Amino acid sequence: MPKLWTQVRRRTNFVAATGLAFALGLSGCTADSSTPDPADDRPVVLTTFTVLADLAQNVAGEHLRVESITKVGSEIHGYEPTPGDLRTAASADLILDNGLGLEAWFAQFIDQLEVPHVVLGDTVTPIPIGGTGAPNPHAWMSTTEAESYIATIATAFAELDPSHADDFTRNAENYAAELRALHDELLTALDGLPENHRALVTCEGAFSYLARDAGLTEQYLWPVNAEQEATPQQIAAVIDFVTENDVPAVFCESTVSDRAMQQVVEATGATFGGTLYVDSLSEADGPVPTYLELLRHDVDLIIAGLSGTEA
Repeated sequence: MPKLWTQVRRRTNFVAATGLAFALGLSGCTADSSTPDPADDRPVVLTTFTVLADLAQNVAGEHLRVESITKVGSEIHGYEPTPGDLRTAASADLILDNGLGLEAWFAQFIDQLEVPHVVLGDTVTPIPIGGTGAPNPHAWMSTTEAESYIATIATAFAELDPSHADDFTRNAENYAAELRALHDELLTALDGLPENHRALVTCEGAFSYLARDAGLTEQYLWPVNAEQEATPQQIAAVIDFVTENDVPAVFCESTVSDRAMQQVVEATGATFGGTLYVDSLSEADGPVPTYLELLRHDVDLIIAGLSGTEA
C-alpha cells in the first residue's frame, strides 16, 4: 500500500508562513497560543477543528502532541486563519483535515506549506447536500464513518512515528470498539421514537449521516453554514414542513444563531428542543468535551425533544 504522504522533517520557516499570511490578505499579529513547550519534543499533529483533535488524541495516546487550529466554539466553515495559525501549521509534523469541502479556508494555504497532510474524508462515500452535487462534509456525525477516520489516522500516525505503530493500532482498535458500542446504544435509543416523530429539523443540514444511520427524515434551514442567515423562503419551507408533519421539536447548532429557528417555533408552536453540537467540542467543563459525549448529548436532546420528555 502506498504511503498516505511522504514523511518530511519538521519545518519552522516562520518567515515564509508570515509572508503567505500577507499574500492571503491577513493582517495584524497575535500571540500564538499553541507555542510548543521547548521540553516537549514529541511530533506535533495539527487538526483543523476540535472534533478531529479528539479523535486523533484517542489514537495518539501519549506519543504525539495533538492540537487544533480552531478553538472550541469556532464556526469551522467560515473561519479566517490568522498569521499565528499559519506559523503553527508551518511547524507541524502532520496536519489532518476533514475535506469534503468543509474547510475552504484551509485549502488556501496547505498546498504551499511543506508539511504532510491527510484528508480524513477521502475514505467516506459522501451523502450529497440536498439540491446540489456537493458532498455533505459532516461525515463524523456517523460513528460508522468516524471508524474510517480512526483507521486512517492510525495509518498516518504509524508512518509519522513507526516506533509506536503497534500502540497506534491498538488505540485505534479500542476506540473503534467504543464507537461501535455507542452506535448500537444510539440506534437503540432512537428506535424508540414514534414513527410520526422521526423528523430532525435543524438550522444547518449537518445531520445527514446521523439521520441516515437512525432512519430519521432530515429538514433544515440552510444546507451548509455560510452567512448564518436564513432567507424568508427557507424559513417558510421549514415552517410548512413542521406544520404538515406535526414535528414536535426543532433544534439549532452551537456555532450559529438560533434566531431564524425561533421564527419557526413562533409560527408553528413546535418546541425549541435545544442546542446541538456538530463542528466544535466545548471546553472541558462544558456539555461536550469529547466526541463521544457530543454524540450522546445530541441524541439525548433529539430523543427528548421528539418524544416530549426531559433530556
